[in-house]
Amino acid sequence: MLLLPQKNMTKTTHTIYMLVLLLVASCSAPQDNTTEKDTVVSAAVQSPKELLRQAYQLFKEGDDAASIELANTVLAIGRKTKNDTLVGRALTSLCRNAQRKLDTTRLAQLSLELSSLAASSSNPQWLMYRAHMNAEMWRLIGNMDRAEDYYNESMRISYETGALGMYTIDHFNKSFVSIAKGDFKTANQLITKYYALRKEADSTAAEDAYGLIALAYLLEQQGNYTGAHEVATVTRRLFKEQNLFPEPPDEKPLIAVENKATEVLDSATLAKINLRSKNQSVSSLLTNYLD
Repeated sequence: MLLLPQKNMTKTTHTIYMLVLLLVASCSAPQDNTTEKDTVVSAAVQSPKELLRQAYQLFKEGDDAASIELANTVLAIGRKTKNDTLVGRALTSLCRNAQRKLDTTRLAQLSLELSSLAASSSNPQWLMYRAHMNAEMWRLIGNMDRAEDYYNESMRISYETGALGMYTIDHFNKSFVSIAKGDFKTANQLITKYYALRKEADSTAAEDAYGLIALAYLLEQQGNYTGAHEVATVTRRLFKEQNLFPEPPDEKPLIAVENKATEVLDSATLAKINLRSKNQSVSSLLTNYLD
């Protein structure tokens, strides 16, 4: 072992001590804690489109307060930047929240703003969204005549402007009105057309579970409680598997179907249907129950 002179020993010890201090300082110094998640969140905060997507998801999950806050943020950005698209979509998002509380006064205010936006921008799509949101509200309230008028207006504008997404979904929505009025033939045609349009737009949409809500309601109103319960059970299973959340106007009839089936059918029948439902698909149910 090499023995160093005392002077050199002191110098060496000092050097080692300084290196230790530097190492400790580097470990304790503030770090850049920006993670991939933080980056995504930061980007989302800066993206009005992402904020609207989050607002819609929160609405579907029932968190209206957070949904409204995000929609109002986008509305402020849209007005400040004079971006008609952001303003219109934010107003539409707020219309959905008004539905939950059946707040017709708030919806009327938002409808006026959408009408004004349509006039100032010469864009009829905002009248389409206005009509659609009013139709959903009045369907929830139970005024089917008023709801049907608004659906007809929405479908006319969506067809004329080529807004096939809205045109498609309103076939599904309007079927509830026909069912409630006892016009089962028209309801059947609307549900059939809904699936045809979905498949035309996307060949993989054959297993779209959302349209099953209307089918379940149709069967229940026709008195086919076993079929209604089977369709409702498959719908809930697929929603869970696909992480889907039905909107309030659509879940209301689904809940009614579930309650009625539980009331009418005995436990043995319910258990049998529940077991059979595990192997059913959207296409098999449409084949079995749609005319």
